Amino acid sequence: MRTPTGRAMLGMCSVFAELEREIIKERIHAGLNRARAKGKTLGRKRVSARTEEQIRKLRADNPSMGIIKIADAVGCGVSVVQRVLSA
Repeated sequence: MRTPTGRAMLGMCSVFAELEREIIKERIHAGLNRARAKGKTLGRKRVSARTEEQIRKLRADNPSMGIIKIADAVGCGVSVVQRVLSA
């Protein structure tokens, strides 16, 4: 974009892209607020206290056992094991 017309066109396109993104954000927030107002719980379901206990017990009994192996043994995701062990 070396010409003034080209730079102007690029500027207009970027302004419209920014406007579109802001409109999408507003719609998403409106939908989330509406869902919360209706009492809907958002996000992932929490794992049970029993699962958290199993994770802590496996780590305590086998300190060298890795996070992936613990996740496989318990039947949950690696991120769940990371969250439980870091808390």
